[in-house]
Amino acid sequence: MSPRPATGPKKAGGRGPRQSPAGHGAGYRVLIYSHDSFGLGHLRRCRAIAQALVERQKKLNVLILSGSPIIGRFSFPARVDFVRVPGIIKLRNGDYTSLNLHVNVEHTLALRASIIEHTAQAFDPHLFLVDKEPWGLLGEARATLSMLKRRGRCRLVLGLRDIMDEPGLLAEEWRRKRVMPALERVYDHIWVYGLPQIYDPVRAYRFPPQVAAKTVFTGYLRRKPQPEPRLSQEVSAALQNGPFLLVTPGGGGDGADLVDAALSAYERSDGRLPWPAVVVYGPFLPAHRRDAFERRAAGLRRVTTLTFHEHLENLMEKAAAVVCLGGYNTFCEVLSLNKRSIIVPRVTPRAEQLLRATAAQKLGLVQLLHPDRLSPETLTEALLRLPEQPPPASHQIPGLLDGLRHINAAVERWRMGAEESRRAHVG
Repeated sequence: MSPRPATGPKKAGGRGPRQSPAGHGAGYRVLIYSHDSFGLGHLRRCRAIAQALVERQKKLNVLILSGSPIIGRFSFPARVDFVRVPGIIKLRNGDYTSLNLHVNVEHTLALRASIIEHTAQAFDPHLFLVDKEPWGLLGEARATLSMLKRRGRCRLVLGLRDIMDEPGLLAEEWRRKRVMPALERVYDHIWVYGLPQIYDPVRAYRFPPQVAAKTVFTGYLRRKPQPEPRLSQEVSAALQNGPFLLVTPGGGGDGADLVDAALSAYERSDGRLPWPAVVVYGPFLPAHRRDAFERRAAGLRRVTTLTFHEHLENLMEKAAAVVCLGGYNTFCEVLSLNKRSIIVPRVTPRAEQLLRATAAQKLGLVQLLHPDRLSPETLTEALLRLPEQPPPASHQIPGLLDGLRHINAAVERWRMGAEESRRAHVG
C-alpha cells in the first residue's frame, strides 16, 4: 500500500492562505513531536526520519519537539533543529512525575503543552508528524492538533511503530485515552513503520474501515552508518582487533540483566566464545549498576565497555554479531546492517518487543532468547550457535526496509503540491 496522493491546501474561514510567520522563504516545514523523556526509541526514530528528509529534499526544514533529557548529546544536520520541553517520566507504579523541575506534574504538563502549541503557531508547519501518542503525552498535544486542524494548512500524520502492545491491553489503553476518535477525525494519514508480514496492527488492533483506509505500511526505517565520531583510544583499539560482538541494551534503563548475563558469560566461558565483546551500556543504565559492571569488565581481557555512543549504527556495522533487547530502532539497525543477532526482548510493561522478536524469529531474521530463560549458560549456548545463523538478508522480504523511501516520496509529493499552490496564489 502506498501513500495517498496529496490534495491541495484547504482555505481557512473562506479566505486564501495567509503568509506564514516563518515566511515563504523558509520552504516546506515539518514539525515532529516525540514525547518521550526516558529512553532513546522515539527520539532516534524521529531523528532518522528528519535526517532522511533533509538529505533528499533541499527546500525543507525540520523542527523536533522532544522531552528527551539527552537530545543535546546528538548532532543534527543542517535544516534540522529541536525544541526541548521539560521532562516527564513514568514511574513503575504507572504515575508520572517531573524529571528535573521541582513542580507537580500538572504544572509541568501545562508548561509542555504551552511550549508545543506556541512552537507550532510560530513555526506554522506544512506537516505535523506525531510519534506514537495520538493526543500527545497525557493529552498535551490536543490543543496544538485542534489549532492546526482549524487552520487547515497543515497535514496531520500519526507515525506508529509496527507493534504497540498486546492487542487486549492496547485496546483498553486506547479506549481510556479516546484514541480512535483521534484516528478517525483528526489525522489525515497514519504511517505504520513496518510490514504486515511481520505484524499487522490494522487487523490486530481492529482499526475501523475509515482508519484502515488512511493507514499506510511504509516498511521499516533503514539505517546507515554516519560520519565516524571520535572514539576513545581503548574502543578504537578494540574495533581494530578484528570481528567483535556488540552487546547493547539500547538506552540502558532496563538492560542491566542483559549486561549482567553477557559479562557472566565471558567470565565463565571466554575461551569458548567466538568473538571479543564491546558492551555499550546506554545512557540510562543506573550509575551504581554501571560502576559494578565496570569493575567486573576490568578483569576481562576480551571485553571493552562504552557508556554511550551517538551513532550506534557505526559500531554495529563493524560488529560480527549483536546481542540486544528487541526495541524498534535496534531491530531496524540489525536488518539494515544485515547482522546475525540474539534478541532478549523486554516483556514488561509492554509485550511489544516479545511480539516483534517472536515474529522475526519465525521468518528466520533473528534468534530469540526469552528473558525468562536468560542466564550465562543459555546465552553462551546461543552465542556458540550464532556464527552459523543465516544473516537477515538471506531471507528476501520485499519492501522490508523501504520506510524512509516511502516517507520521502509522500513528503516530496506534498511539498511539490504546496509549492504549486503557492505559485498559483501569488500569480
